[in-house]
Amino acid sequence: MKLVIAYIQPDRLHHVKRALTDEGVTRMSVTNALGCGQQRGFTETYRGAEFEVQLLKKIRVEIAVNDDYLERTRDAIIRGARTGEFGDGVIFVVELGECYRIRTGESGSPAVG
Repeated sequence: MKLVIAYIQPDRLHHVKRALTDEGVTRMSVTNALGCGQQRGFTETYRGAEFEVQLLKKIRVEIAVNDDYLERTRDAIIRGARTGEFGDGVIFVVELGECYRIRTGESGSPAVG
């Protein structure tokens, strides 16, 4: 079991969700996040005052998958999020030690689905 954590551009969420659905991955958590990577923010002028915006809006997608779904999940996220520009995002894969489904009491791989 793995936990896939992806940070992507907000405008690419629809494309990522569609690519994941095409691969049969439908369970995910999505949250708003702030961060910066290689693009390092930008400078903006507001009412004549110039200021630097260092933390940019991102979307954090978390998906728990069984090992046999890892590659197709990763590839779907890349396919949906890639624009070829800085800031496309990053994917982390973390080993899941345990997982429990509250409703049924299942544990391990069956709880992930």
